[in-house]
Amino acid sequence: MVYRPFHSIGRFLLAACAVSLGAASLNAQTAAPMGPNPSRVDIFAGYSYFGAHGVVKPSGVAYSSVNEGEILSGAYYFNKYAGFEIDGAAHPDGKNDALFTGVAGPVFRAPMQGFTLFAHGLVGGGRIGGPNSEGPVIYHEAYTWGPVIKAGGGMDYDLPFFHNRFSLRLFQADYQWIHADFGPYETDAIGQSVGGRTNMSGVVLSTGLVAHFGHIIPPPPVTYTCAVAPTTVFPGDPVTVTGTAVNLNPKKTATYTWSSTGGTVSGSSSVANVDTKDLAPGSYTVKGHVSEGAKIGQFADCSGDFTVKAFEPPTIGCSANPSTVNPGDSSTITATGVSPQNRPLTYSYSATAGTVSGSTNTATLSTAGAAPGTITVTCNVVDDKGQTATQMTTVTVVAPPKPPAPTTSSLCSVSFERDKKRPARVDNEGKACLDDLALNLQRTTDSKLAVVGNGATSEKKAAAKLAAERAVNTKDYLVTEKGIDASRIQVYTGSQDAKTVTTTLVPAGATLDSTGTTPVDEAAVKPQPRKAMAAKKHHHKK
Repeated sequence: MVYRPFHSIGRFLLAACAVSLGAASLNAQTAAPMGPNPSRVDIFAGYSYFGAHGVVKPSGVAYSSVNEGEILSGAYYFNKYAGFEIDGAAHPDGKNDALFTGVAGPVFRAPMQGFTLFAHGLVGGGRIGGPNSEGPVIYHEAYTWGPVIKAGGGMDYDLPFFHNRFSLRLFQADYQWIHADFGPYETDAIGQSVGGRTNMSGVVLSTGLVAHFGHIIPPPPVTYTCAVAPTTVFPGDPVTVTGTAVNLNPKKTATYTWSSTGGTVSGSSSVANVDTKDLAPGSYTVKGHVSEGAKIGQFADCSGDFTVKAFEPPTIGCSANPSTVNPGDSSTITATGVSPQNRPLTYSYSATAGTVSGSTNTATLSTAGAAPGTITVTCNVVDDKGQTATQMTTVTVVAPPKPPAPTTSSLCSVSFERDKKRPARVDNEGKACLDDLALNLQRTTDSKLAVVGNGATSEKKAAAKLAAERAVNTKDYLVTEKGIDASRIQVYTGSQDAKTVTTTLVPAGATLDSTGTTPVDEAAVKPQPRKAMAAKKHHHKK
């Protein structure tokens, strides 16, 4: 199956080619890259060396390597990285024994700056003959077909001209296995053994030129952004996150998923909602993912942040109307509670005196039993989160006004002008005055009476004496004839120039202004009975 002189030559040429192409690859950094927009179809043609390893059993005749060979393959790429390849190789020996293979299978590549790495796995069939045997007669096994497995890879160098239409395949190294059945084993007429089976393996080394046709323009990558509104909330407030995807394929159905570092996220479209009712105050992140398959560039992620604030405590104002009351009166207490987040509020009240009642924003303070002074009322409010606020107001209970101080009052006056002979006697006209005065004393049992007697200058030296007698006689009338307690009547002499007695009622607690008066020594002045004067007896002359 091989011309043995070419065995070493083929290996030498393959090694020399690899070395020379490797040196050429040093200039790859200046070559235009094929990686961003690789080809759609690659056609490879070149030299191939097959290093055979196997025998025909049971004869034990071994195959030898084939230095001469050619290879032709074509690859169609579905995208930048994967495609399908058909590979055909011929390794003839020129003596009617050879190996011809045709295989196909997936191929994968990794475009890089100036280079492309590739790997493939191929299966198919092969037509194999030989091997030549050592003996007096040259022959080989009849050609037959068998299954072939081929797997390996290599590297292409992008040539920097013709717009990167061509690449140099620096090397392609494959493992190849073939099974062949040459028929029943027997010995022919000249004693040669023919027939049998082979499971031949070996390495296939290839190099050559690659032509590129068409281009794969990858779609722009999908981008995804998230917008969170509002970004600051209180527990329980809704948070809406909206995802905006760019470069989605309108022919495909996008899949959206959401997650969050806190709260429950609901939504399967580009809009989702976060339930924050159970979240503690802090910062949280919502993450979104959109995809149109598992291919690179067909999915993207986004994230957005929001902050949960603690509920703010309520505030309260407290006032009283009226703020000043009399003992026993009531005052209306008004509390004005405000929750910044409109939480439900509950009111309560307390007072340092009196009683306060009410559980809404108004209450009533009763001052019954409270001493005069200042009462402090406390207004309290609490929201459904247990946060409180307190404010105070005051109500002044004023002391009742003191009753006016009792004052003396002047009553009637008694004249002693008419009875010339008894100028200190209380006559009937004076009696009328004193009778009214007695009624006043009887109605006000705790009051007293001041009786002031006066004398006229015309009475000369007797004026002082008569003034005292007039006062004493007036008292005597009230005591003896009207039954007034003598201790309630005080007698004085005054300074008026008149033949009179003046009377002044002195209520309990009142003080008599005794200016110009002198108390009468009642032990020295005896009252005169109020008897009528005896009639004169007329004597008739006989």
